[in-house]
Amino acid sequence: MAAIGDSITQASMTCSLLLMCPAGSWATGTSSTVQSHAVRLRATAPVTAYNNAVPGAVAAELPAQATRAASQGAQYVTMQIGANDACADTVALMTPTADFAASVQTTLATLAASPAQPEIFVASIPNLKRLWELNKSSFSARLAWAAFRQCDSMLLRPTSTAAADVIRRDAVQTRVDEYNAALAAACAATAKCRWDGYAVANYAFTRSDVSTRDYFHPSTTGQRSLAAVTWAASQWVG
Repeated sequence: MAAIGDSITQASMTCSLLLMCPAGSWATGTSSTVQSHAVRLRATAPVTAYNNAVPGAVAAELPAQATRAASQGAQYVTMQIGANDACADTVALMTPTADFAASVQTTLATLAASPAQPEIFVASIPNLKRLWELNKSSFSARLAWAAFRQCDSMLLRPTSTAAADVIRRDAVQTRVDEYNAALAAACAATAKCRWDGYAVANYAFTRSDVSTRDYFHPSTTGQRSLAAVTWAASQWVG
């Protein structure tokens, strides 16, 4: 199997501030705590797992990852993308929905054309506004958001109730909703593709699911939650 996506799928911020932590990935990780898709699949058959996700990746970079997964002969591919497309410096710099959709379609077409004809699982994008709501009152979170500046479009001026900031946050979440609709549509049009049915988008994650290293990425608990929520929505269960 292979995973494509961004730093969420590399489990960044679960073991170090500076390193990727793929052992803790919801998709391909080996952690017995997380219970990734790969771990669950290995309960019934041998599995070689490749993690092709790249921290900071946006949808436009995903076709290259799909090509890599195809070259690896992956028979099952998980895909998670979109947070970085919405987490721009400003609302104006977010990836246009049409561009996002086109990149996703190309990615899925690349996978579908692979000689291995893989099963594909597409995860929805977590609710970014909930991320802000959970920790906007936390001094530590606000310090981390200001230091890392990973999602200024949503997390800039986190305590502000000014109309412009309220509108900005709503615009970001609206774009995420549009991306999720694009993911759903593209998967529906692709052979052997399973969409998670908004399972991740609708998951009411808690503070324990969020890393206290940057208050943005999933913690180990969050990776475990992602693994459980996505596995339950996968083709291997229902």
